[in-house]
Parts: sequence; structure tokens; C-alpha cells
Amino acid sequence: MTTAGALAQGYEMAQSVAKDLGKRPKASDLPQAEDRPYEIKPFWDVGGKGRAWLDFQNDVTTKDVKQAAQENFRSVEHMKRYTTQGMATDQGKNSNVTALAVLADATGRGIPETGTTTFRPPYVPVAMAALGAGGHGKGFAPERFLTSDRATRALNAPMIEVGLWFRPSYFPKDGETHWRQACDREVSMVRTAVGVCDVSTLGKIDIQGPDAAAFLDLLYTNLFAFLKVGRVRYGLMLREDGHVMDDGTCARLGERHYLMTTTTAAASQVVRHMDFVHQALRPDLDVSFTSVTEHWAQFAVAGPQARALLNGILDRKISDKTMPYMGCGAVQLGGIAGRLFRISFSGEHAYELAVPARYGDSLFRLLLTRADALGGGPYGMEALNVLRLEKGFITHAEIHGRTTAFDIGMGRMISDKKDCIGKSMAARPGLNGPERDQLVGLRPVGAVKQIIPGAHLFEPDATPIRQNDQGYVTSMCYSPTIKSIIAQAFLCDGRNRMGQTVKMVEHLSGVTTLCEVCNPVFFDPEGGRLRG
Repeated sequence: MTTAGALAQGYEMAQSVAKDLGKRPKASDLPQAEDRPYEIKPFWDVGGKGRAWLDFQNDVTTKDVKQAAQENFRSVEHMKRYTTQGMATDQGKNSNVTALAVLADATGRGIPETGTTTFRPPYVPVAMAALGAGGHGKGFAPERFLTSDRATRALNAPMIEVGLWFRPSYFPKDGETHWRQACDREVSMVRTAVGVCDVSTLGKIDIQGPDAAAFLDLLYTNLFAFLKVGRVRYGLMLREDGHVMDDGTCARLGERHYLMTTTTAAASQVVRHMDFVHQALRPDLDVSFTSVTEHWAQFAVAGPQARALLNGILDRKISDKTMPYMGCGAVQLGGIAGRLFRISFSGEHAYELAVPARYGDSLFRLLLTRADALGGGPYGMEALNVLRLEKGFITHAEIHGRTTAFDIGMGRMISDKKDCIGKSMAARPGLNGPERDQLVGLRPVGAVKQIIPGAHLFEPDATPIRQNDQGYVTSMCYSPTIKSIIAQAFLCDGRNRMGQTVKMVEHLSGVTTLCEVCNPVFFDPEGGRLRG
């Protein structure tokens, strides 16, 4: 414990190591150093005018402990209850020893005579094996099921996991031997008749309060304060670093009442973000919000016959006047209160009908019966992906955490009339401009017709190496509407390269494809079908 002792011990060890290596080290004198006996004295309380904190979780000071002793709460258990020291989640892990020493000094006793308090887990570390005892098989991750799960499985739909939810991939029919056959049929069905898709997994956040509009204006890049009651608006949300966090719609149900929808994958992330913004950035706003995702079963009804289907089950018929595009409102089905939103993720005339979750199974079966009579039926995730790609809509394949509003062509959605989370950071040099990878569409134009997500893009004559990289593919599908493979990709200065040819190279499989750069909106770019 002294400098001289440390030098002596080090010298001895060095001599021993040298001898073990077969050397003959010469003796040397050690430098003179302090060699006083090691003595420590208890010094628990520095004193002074300021507060001397003991328990940071419960805000207990040394003064509180001394006050307990003065009022004759001399037992450690009494002091603990008088001051709440050691009663927080750490059970005194960071304060017990010092607090007991201060109490000992205040009562003129030693620490052994003063005693210790009873502490509880996790004061002693808990083994990971104990925490993860059930973490295997189905216990490893929760499983979330739609209200339509039984009806969906009865139709032999293969299920895929999306954000812990199990959703139907496609709905095979007799004679179909490949998933593409079912997918192509479902896409054509939505384009020509009507399709039904369970979209209950979308995050649904109920927002209420006098300052709800101001809160939404802070969260979203675009304005929501002037959104009229009974209307829906698409919104884009940024992280604090200026990159896109999520997108979705927000409906104004009342003067102080909104319903936000998020993507399935980002629902919990968005709620955490809202909690942080409200508690840390704007605690002054009078607003409350809660996740109601599991409270409502929600179904997309899309296609030219969508309105006819709904008018066959709603208590009151709807029209373009009563339910215009991007409108919303309360409806009833056989006396059951529900909500109707005229929004579309397919590019078709479409609605989303929501009812309390306990009616979800019954409504899904009813919708399928009505759809079948109109030449339609259910469609799954595969068809949903094709429909959105044909229309140029994005998912988290495109807003994957490294893209900005500029990259996806939505830079103008960042309003110049207000501030919002991430606005200043999104304007940083390097997050805008032609050097950025920008969202484009791709179609194969050569002999090879494959486009593979994750593959990289190069100039047609360039060597496919990292230094020549021009971008990458995010999503692809075969479009039965366009009769072609189509894809979305990020390409350097992509919006100024429409009509050019690029080379897609997928190094793992060795596939090379020449692609035409085109508008990511392949189908109905004017939007007449979803508005009609």
C-alpha cells in the first residue's frame, strides 16, 4: 500500500521473470520513496452549506439521516422508513454503506453496533439463466394474432411474421401450385373488383387534448393544426438527427381528438419517441396519448367495387360527398359503432373500416362473403407489396433509418411555416443534394429480367466494385398490371437520371441486369383511381 512497497514488489517480480527466462539480472538499487504506514480514517460526511446527497433515487441527504437520529429513529430500520433511504429500485446498492456510517456517527456507535437493513433483489446480481429460463421455443418471442387469424388459417393462408404479428402471405385456391399464381390473382382482383386485407397490425395511437394539434405539428414535418375535423392527412416523422423515422396517416376525429397510424414495424418506436418529446422537450403541452392498436380491428377494402361492398353492410350508405378521398368519420354496422377512413395503400379506390376488436372476426367473415359476391376476396402481404410498389408507395425497406425526406422525394413536406423534430438537422450539408442516393423506379431492359433486392447499381460500362457504386435496390416484385418486373431503388442523383440505363449486379448469385431508371410510380401516376 506504499510507494516503496510497490517498488520492492515490482523489483522482486521482475527478477523472478528474468530468471524464469534464463537470464541473470544484475542487482540494482531501488529509488527512495515514501514508506509510511497505510492508515485510513472514516470521513463519510464532508459537511458544508450545500446538500450532501446519499440516495440519489429517493433524494435522501446526510441531513435527513442525522434528523432521524435526533428524532430518536436510531434503529437502521426506523431510519430507513423515516427517510426512505434504500427503498428505491436499487435497494440501497449505491447508498446503504454511507448512510449507515452517517447514522453510526450521529448516534456515537460503530457500524457493527448500528447494524444493517434488509435489502432485496436485485441488490445481489441475478443470473442471466434465471432471467431467460423461459426463453426458448414459443417463449423466446411473443406471438401476436389478428382477430381474423382463425378465418385466415381456415383458408389455408401461409402465415408470415411481421413485427411479432402473424399475417397471411397469400390465399391459395384449388389448382394454384405456386405463390406467384395466388399473388398475381389477388393483385388483379383488387385492380378489377374488390379485395379485403386485415391491416389491424398498423400502430394506432389515440391523441387528445387542447394542445394535440401543436404536439402533432412538432412531431410531423407537415402541418396538422389546420386539418379539418373528418379529414385525414399523410404525415412524415423525422428523428432528431434529421433522418426519416416513420410515415403514416393522422385523422382528426374531433376538435381535440386525433388518431395517428404508424407502420407495423415502428409502432413501439413511435410511441417511445412521443413519450420522449412530451416529457423532455414539451412538457408544457396539455396533451395525452395512448396506443390503441389492439383495441381496434381494421380492414382495408380496396378496388372499384369497394364502395358497393361497404354500402351493402353499413347502416347508412356513403358517397363521394359524405366520404371524400382522405375523409374519415363514425359509421355503424348493424348498430355497432365503427370508424371509416377513405385512404389507400393500393392506389385503388379504397377504405379502411375499423370496429372494436371483439367484432373483428365476424366483420372479416362478412366482408369476405360480400366481396365474393362482387368477384373479389381476401388478399395477403405478397399482393399488398405488389400493389404498393406499382403505386410507388414506400415501406421501411425504403425508410430504413439512413434516408432523409429529400432522398425519398418528400423534401417539400418539411414545412417552412413551423418547426418540427429533426428539421434543423435535415438541412445539414450532405443530407440534401445531387450526391445523395434518391428514390427511383427500375425496370429490366436487357435479356436478363431479374432484379434482386440488396443488389448494387453501377454505370453500364463500370467495373462493379465499391468505388464505382451508384446505389442499391430496396424492393422488387413482378407486376401483373405492368406485365414486368419492377423495383424501387436509391440511385445517386436519381431524379435527374430518368430514362438512363444502369447495371444491377448481385455479387452473391452472380446476376447482372440492365435496368431503365424510371419514375417509382408505375401505375396511375395522376391518382385518378384512388380519388375517383
